[in-house]
Amino acid sequence: MKITDLLTRDTIVLNMTASSKPEAIDELIGKLDQAGKLNDRDEFKQAINEREQQSTTGIGEGIAIPHAKTAAVKEPSIVFGRSQEGLDYESLDGQPTNLFFMIAASDGANQTHLETLSRLSTFLMDNAFRSQLEAAKTEEEVIEAINAKEAEEDYDSEEESASGKHILAVTACPTGIAHTYMAADKLKAAAQEMDLNIKVETNGSSGVKNRLTAEDIEKADAIIVAADTNVEMDRFKGKPVIEAPVAKGIHEPKELLNKALKEDAPIYQGSGEKSESSEDSGGRSGIYKHLMNGVSNMLPFVVGGGILIALSFFFGINAANPESDQYNRFAEMLSIIGGDNAFFLLVPVLAGFIASSIADRPGFAPGMIGGLIAITSGVEGAGNGSGFLGGLIAGFLAGYLTLAVKKVLAGLPDVMDGLKTVLFYPVITIFITGMIMLLINPPLTQLYTGLLSWLEGMGDANLALVGLIVGGMMAVDMGGPINKAAYTFGLATLEAGNYEFIAAAMAGGMVPPIAMGLATTFFKNKFSKQERETGKTAYFLGGFFITEGAIPFAAADPARVIPSMVAGSAITGALTMLFEIGLRAPHGGIFVIGLVEGGFMKAVLYLFAILIGSIISAVIVGFLKKEVQKA
Repeated sequence: MKITDLLTRDTIVLNMTASSKPEAIDELIGKLDQAGKLNDRDEFKQAINEREQQSTTGIGEGIAIPHAKTAAVKEPSIVFGRSQEGLDYESLDGQPTNLFFMIAASDGANQTHLETLSRLSTFLMDNAFRSQLEAAKTEEEVIEAINAKEAEEDYDSEEESASGKHILAVTACPTGIAHTYMAADKLKAAAQEMDLNIKVETNGSSGVKNRLTAEDIEKADAIIVAADTNVEMDRFKGKPVIEAPVAKGIHEPKELLNKALKEDAPIYQGSGEKSESSEDSGGRSGIYKHLMNGVSNMLPFVVGGGILIALSFFFGINAANPESDQYNRFAEMLSIIGGDNAFFLLVPVLAGFIASSIADRPGFAPGMIGGLIAITSGVEGAGNGSGFLGGLIAGFLAGYLTLAVKKVLAGLPDVMDGLKTVLFYPVITIFITGMIMLLINPPLTQLYTGLLSWLEGMGDANLALVGLIVGGMMAVDMGGPINKAAYTFGLATLEAGNYEFIAAAMAGGMVPPIAMGLATTFFKNKFSKQERETGKTAYFLGGFFITEGAIPFAAADPARVIPSMVAGSAITGALTMLFEIGLRAPHGGIFVIGLVEGGFMKAVLYLFAILIGSIISAVIVGFLKKEVQKA
């Protein structure tokens, strides 16, 4: 497939009117939309902006290549725009940008499409080709220049020379459409000028190209990894490896090659299957990456388990209880699968994948065990231990502990490498992580019994104040010991004939997921695409009083999300007490609104209290969170 199959006369803008980056994006998207290439203009714009938030696609030398791969694209396309005066596109070199190629790849784009889109980025490294584009007077001249360039290019991936030095390189970017191939071309061109042998492996959207073989690695003098995403690293063990962001491969290829020639690189010792770039192009810390690894792997358990629990309520609020008149075997099975199993694994999975993100596969087992201890080994009568907050501690503890153990054992003879992974790592890390968690988990869990006693002592105090505290506690750890203390207090008062405290607890517990749903809807630029999708499910889970639906957001950004949720839940709890709302049902969310004491108007006030708290939490979290900048 030729580039001009994707770039046509109706997707060329020779004289752009935009004077700023946002205006340029709007103008190029408008041209694509006008040409009938998009299914949803707004969704495509959102995808383009998300890519820009990762790192600017203004690559320097007057070029910008904004790009996105999304279902909002009807068919893979390219739009070319030219600004005669140039504009500030936040380019990496700080210079004005005047040539724009916006790449629109559809979710269903095949390998041929992706290779064609990626090939364009390599052409733009040629100064003569760029000059032709700048001088073109008509759309036809632009197309002719591209066709001529394609005709003369030879895409043999390896550059050879007479030099005795053998350099290898790997390039990779998160999207794998543009920067990957631009860095590869820049490195090959610089190597040719320096009379070096180089072979470059590209990890792009269409897969790994020009893969480095064991023989290549064996004879290599040094290896450059210019990547902003994971690449296979253990194959380079024992070789000098230079790690850098993909942008350095584009803008500083000679510096990287000179560093390789001087053998000014550490010997790679091997640390698992993959390694991330040592520099964070998005500005986020490694801790955030590890958190997100845990959260993303926990999500299926939250969503799948939560919805199955909610479905069990369709058969009755107590349909899963064999001792109830409402008992239904199918409802019980749904509850067992969703609650007793999927939800039971939330914290261990979170901890396990946080630890494996830090220390690769050796961290997974101690992380899982630490997370399991967090929810099972507390103090007698204290329910589910220290909850997801304990799981966060377990995940980071296991991960960094495993790194320390790997470092200590690094001096063992190579012949014992096999024993390290199957014997030494798991035994030592599981033992130490388990012992530490067994020691610290009981004190964490004692919060539960202490808070419960405190709440029981406040039973005769100002009711609005108690409602404020009960509602807020429901949002602190979202299913953990503090949440359970408040809920247990509500159950105890329900059994004693007081129906107001359980109403406050349930309302406060519904707020966090609903609030996060609202926040992801109205503050889209503060959340990743995955988080916005999770937000849609959060509405549903919140409606069914499944507070755990907000855990993924709290785990990813606890410092901002938890205080925001506590504020809204506390206000909701206080309002339900001020409105003197009672509820005879201990669970069920929207299913039991009809059971509110006092009839229709009380039910409306109950919903009003939940909505007010949810809006307050959503606004606070939307104000506190920063715009998404994915690493």
